[in-house]
Amino acid sequence: MTFPEPSTPSRATVPAVPIFLLTLCLALLMAACAPVAAPVAPAEPAAPADTSTESPAVAESVAAEPADVDGPLVIYSGRNENLVGPLIEQFQTDTGIQVEVRYGGTSEMTATILEEGANSPADVFYGQDAGALGALSQAGRLAPLPADVLELVDARFRSTDGDWIGASGRARVLVYNTDLVSEADLPADVWALTEARWQGKIGWAPTNGSFQAFVTALRVLEGEDQARAWLEAMIANGVQSFANNTSIVEATGRGEIEAGLVNHYYLLQFLAEQGESFAARNYFFPTATAGAMINVAGAGVINTTDHPQAAQTFLAYLLSPSAQQYFADQTNEYPLIPGVSLNPILPPLDELVTPALDLADLEDLQGTLELLQDVGTLE
Repeated sequence: MTFPEPSTPSRATVPAVPIFLLTLCLALLMAACAPVAAPVAPAEPAAPADTSTESPAVAESVAAEPADVDGPLVIYSGRNENLVGPLIEQFQTDTGIQVEVRYGGTSEMTATILEEGANSPADVFYGQDAGALGALSQAGRLAPLPADVLELVDARFRSTDGDWIGASGRARVLVYNTDLVSEADLPADVWALTEARWQGKIGWAPTNGSFQAFVTALRVLEGEDQARAWLEAMIANGVQSFANNTSIVEATGRGEIEAGLVNHYYLLQFLAEQGESFAARNYFFPTATAGAMINVAGAGVINTTDHPQAAQTFLAYLLSPSAQQYFADQTNEYPLIPGVSLNPILPPLDELVTPALDLADLEDLQGTLELLQDVGTLE
């Protein structure tokens, strides 16, 4: 069964993106797919607000603090409505803060904030990838966050400049066909996939945002020349291209390829639908290289916000135990705080071998796009 990439209408029309930002949009293409969450009760009407800029209470105590005055909290969301909409509605119910959400692609929302400049109505950006958050940070469009918000997550999952936080984690993995390959025969890192043993048997999705973030990490960790060498070696070894991660997992389960490079949660969709008989499993690379990176979906407060307290309260809410359990249960992403129950098929986050990577360095997706075009993986 194919799980389509979500395409959800916006609640409000997003301004057109000018030509000079189209390259940025392409560079920030993100593709994250997750199962539809169960409905949540509609939000109660919002409470009146005040203008305090004190940092919000955190964890489960985030509730019942009125929003700032003069209108609702405006969230530009690059995450799909059918995924995070129920959670945002629950936030309104729990806090009394009125919210208006404008949905679109992560790249579209990023470009729109940059185009709107100081006139942007956005208070919060909630995106699928650290690269987009890094791009807004680099452009000076994110406000500094208070320590009690930043410290909700481990330092490796938040901005080194202190202006965005991760909300949920997604691990890069090699999904493999269990009828064709033994886990003991799988390689230690992505470089081994260029060997003759894997000729024509590996899948990737070059137009996919998560793959582009991985290549960006490869550039950061090993340099431009090494990243180019790996891409060219994979092409020479007959790697097969797919439209998205879902297609890779589906092809792997059918035995059309032996393995493919994806994010971890795509497989769990198939297992939930088809059960344990689905002939594919995730393999987490055991070496601390780009193939073992953990990326995040996360959020930041726009520096022109009129609602700093409410915006910070929303960010803190994303890291509350109930919201983190929502991500673990409904999207199969990794929660970023301790004490949250995890899907038993997943190894705990603190047991994974990951590279020493500053996620803020992933903002140069433009350079990655140019590299992928140059080696011929993008037309």
